[in-house]
Amino acid sequence: MNRLKTRLGKLHFESPVTVASGTFGTEYFDFFDQRILGAYVSKTITYEPKAGNPPPRLYETEAGLINSIGLQNPGIDVFIKSSLPELREKLYIPLVVSFSGSSITEFCAMLEMLEISEGIDGYEVNVSCPNVENEGIAFGTDPDTVFELTQKLSAITNKELIIKLSPNVSDIATIAIAAEAGGASSLALINTLFGMAIDIETGKSRIKKGVGGYSGTGIKPVALALTYKAARAVKIPILAMGGIYTWQDALEFFYAGASMIALGTANFINPIAAAEAHHGLDVYLAQRDLRLKDIVGKVNG
Repeated sequence: MNRLKTRLGKLHFESPVTVASGTFGTEYFDFFDQRILGAYVSKTITYEPKAGNPPPRLYETEAGLINSIGLQNPGIDVFIKSSLPELREKLYIPLVVSFSGSSITEFCAMLEMLEISEGIDGYEVNVSCPNVENEGIAFGTDPDTVFELTQKLSAITNKELIIKLSPNVSDIATIAIAAEAGGASSLALINTLFGMAIDIETGKSRIKKGVGGYSGTGIKPVALALTYKAARAVKIPILAMGGIYTWQDALEFFYAGASMIALGTANFINPIAAAEAHHGLDVYLAQRDLRLKDIVGKVNG
């Protein structure tokens, strides 16, 4: 019996463990069977190619990682013509394509291009990027914008539509409800927090752009609390991430209400962290004669 089966909206998975966008390459499958993962989430693509931010753009802190990669990617045309066929060739687990736009029009245009491409099982929509149509306010911080964007995207596709929320908001429940009302079939959270580190010898920021995205061990309590709040605000399932390194970390998120979890920063330290998490979860549930669905959201049960 597979105790770890789960689902996100329209997709059913053999494993509740996956990897966060941009943290895991297919070359890691040299270290373990890819079927350990329920799905593979691609690095976020944008409409136009992005060279990324100038270095230094990574700094390891006492409890996590600050990054300022800047969505470096070849753009959607190259992705569809080159990267997507390569992924289809290598993967025999579901593929979730992560994408981000600078306007609602651009998001919709990208989804229409992806919809006529083969081999995609679902989409993770990154709404944490700057919105040039809204004077620099991130999509994910405005519930009305999240609702409008999700509504327009859900009208284009019948595939799994995962809206990835930003943690940098005052009320995650309001944003989650807006995404659900717009037609999202599941949510992903959290993206990175704002973070900064300074070299006291030079007085300069450790990364070129000053403030970056903070991930890793230090954000786990925040991610857990936001997962808990979002799970209680909506009926659609949640893909949770944020400081998950071990199966014990993963369990906390399932109890908080996640139906699936993703490892991110952990992959840079331990390429087999996802495989170890999968194994630990399987043993934990078997020892207690439980299935994953028996513990999802049962923190107060």
